[in-house]
Amino acid sequence: MIVDAVPRVKHMVAEVWKPLIALFVWDVIVTVIYYVQPYKAPSLPLTIFGSALALFLGFRDTSAYQRWWEGRVLWGAMINSSRNLARAARSYLPDEEGRDLQRAIILRQITYVQVLRCQLRRQDPTAEVNRFLSPDEAAPSLARTNIANGILDGTGRRVDQARANGWIDTIQQASIERTLVDIANAQGGMERLKNTPLPNQYRFFPSFFTRLFCVLLPIGLVETLGFATPVGSTIAGLMFLAVLQIGEDLVDPFAGKIHDVPLTAMTRTIEIDLLQALGDPAPEPVVPVKGVLW
Repeated sequence: MIVDAVPRVKHMVAEVWKPLIALFVWDVIVTVIYYVQPYKAPSLPLTIFGSALALFLGFRDTSAYQRWWEGRVLWGAMINSSRNLARAARSYLPDEEGRDLQRAIILRQITYVQVLRCQLRRQDPTAEVNRFLSPDEAAPSLARTNIANGILDGTGRRVDQARANGWIDTIQQASIERTLVDIANAQGGMERLKNTPLPNQYRFFPSFFTRLFCVLLPIGLVETLGFATPVGSTIAGLMFLAVLQIGEDLVDPFAGKIHDVPLTAMTRTIEIDLLQALGDPAPEPVVPVKGVLW
């Protein structure tokens, strides 16, 4: 996620420079053709087209931003639920006989959120599984297709075993289970965002009509701008291409790009909070790198 207060032009240009160069070359060609063989192009249809396209792109970008914001809200809920789980484990299992289980539940939750981050970004989570879990603990989860869900299931089984051992009562078990349900619901929402793209119409038609508009734009402007057409048309086209790219950047909030929800920073926040709850040394928070928080 870009956190600079002042947007960097290079970030925007890096996304659209290829179609922008093609647009500039086309604008030059149209301008040269106009001066070789003058023609008259009606401006009203182009104006209507541009207005309709702006509304279309705005609606699409709003839909993309809603997906991005939902992803951020779900991870905010994950942070809170992780803290709640750690607090419940420390409160319900304070005795010496439950101390190892308390520690296991908290370390498993740290592993869970780190593995979930990797899964959402389509990265290999094996290293994260092995950071805090022993090979015997890690093996059942690594055998699952959804490793994060396997870790969460294992945590639930350990809570049930604590109830069977008499370390917690059924009310305390139900309280922890509600927290685990909140965590599972948040994961399901994240997976829904990751695995369900915008409908094809939302992706194809805005892209097609934006490029068509950029092709028609210099034809409608050349009579008014003359030799300045390549500059004016390219700048106007840049605005539409930039708005189109905004939707592309936000539609997948977990793609591992500079515009995404900062999963690394948020999972590090969870890790710090939970390790400090155990009294263990904790790593430093993630800081922005060149204006980007990962």
